[in-house]
Amino acid sequence: MAYRSGRVPRRAVGAANPTVHSRLRYNRVSLNAARWYWKIALRSWSLTRWRRIALQVLLVLGLLAVLHWYQTRGMAAGPVPDFDGVLLDGTPVSMEDYRGAPVLLQFWATWCPVCGLEQAAVDAIARDHAVLGIAMDAASEADIRAYMKKKDVSYPVLHDPRGRLAALFGIRSVPTSVIVDGKGEIRFVEVGYTTGPGLRLRLWWAGP
Repeated sequence: MAYRSGRVPRRAVGAANPTVHSRLRYNRVSLNAARWYWKIALRSWSLTRWRRIALQVLLVLGLLAVLHWYQTRGMAAGPVPDFDGVLLDGTPVSMEDYRGAPVLLQFWATWCPVCGLEQAAVDAIARDHAVLGIAMDAASEADIRAYMKKKDVSYPVLHDPRGRLAALFGIRSVPTSVIVDGKGEIRFVEVGYTTGPGLRLRLWWAGP
């Protein structure tokens, strides 16, 4: 059979090579199978990755919970211990004065560098919420006043040189933040550095 143009028609190619179409179909099937495989593989990898991230987050949260429990073990809980004293400015004060609204009891010391980092945030909070500082410090009242002036601390402060109030609350380290609600119940105890927004959020949560 002869062809005028010398070209082989497409039908003739198929007729002369019956395996071409089957190979093309095989290649298409293989390509689709490969695409399907990689889609499944990528989806599985993505799920595994997110599961791994979720597991790591849960592990970190668990470690933080254990650390918090360890740091606050033995500390006062439930009804706040009642106490009274005299502020550095000579004003008598007691826990009864803070009934009806949340209050932040901030335990600190002049020798504590982390306490110094918190002072600006605590002083800012004192403009919107009740704050009572307890200086767990053997320094003189004059030294504490000088420290407060240097750090621009203006909220009221009780001096606790013998650790009487610290023992009453079971506090062993500073800084420690104790948030009491308006009913006199201890709602939060945080040991170590706590951010200003974190303290504000806890005060809001402890509100009426």
